[in-house]
Amino acid sequence: MAEITYPIHGACQCGAITYELLAAPQAVVACHCKECQKLSTSAFSITALVRASDIRFNGPQSHWSRIADSGNINAAVFCGTCGNRIYHLNPAQPDVIKLKPSNLSDTRVIQPTKHVWISEKQAWFTIPDGVAVFDKDP
Repeated sequence: MAEITYPIHGACQCGAITYELLAAPQAVVACHCKECQKLSTSAFSITALVRASDIRFNGPQSHWSRIADSGNINAAVFCGTCGNRIYHLNPAQPDVIKLKPSNLSDTRVIQPTKHVWISEKQAWFTIPDGVAVFDKDP
């Protein structure tokens, strides 16, 4: 497989929001909590943790937030036209972007090394060998 080169471009479904990921994610996490199942309309949601300085966004962003089980604020940024989630963040940690990486042009970076909230995992999904697993969020 060819080496991943940066920047990698990303966009929402309608193209109103575009972005460039300038460097590799710090981590890629699969979350199996019920909220992420709702978000992804699937068994889990994938998040790439990136430094805010390693990403550039263009286009109008809409915002939504909720209080997570941890008590932290989980803020979401999405396209107001097509509804695609672009990233999440905790306002108390503005230097960390929780990118939803499935809308990248090169998705080879989506290789989770950690699975969290497996206490709420769908029974039919088997977690691959060699990745860290946590009942909740570590």
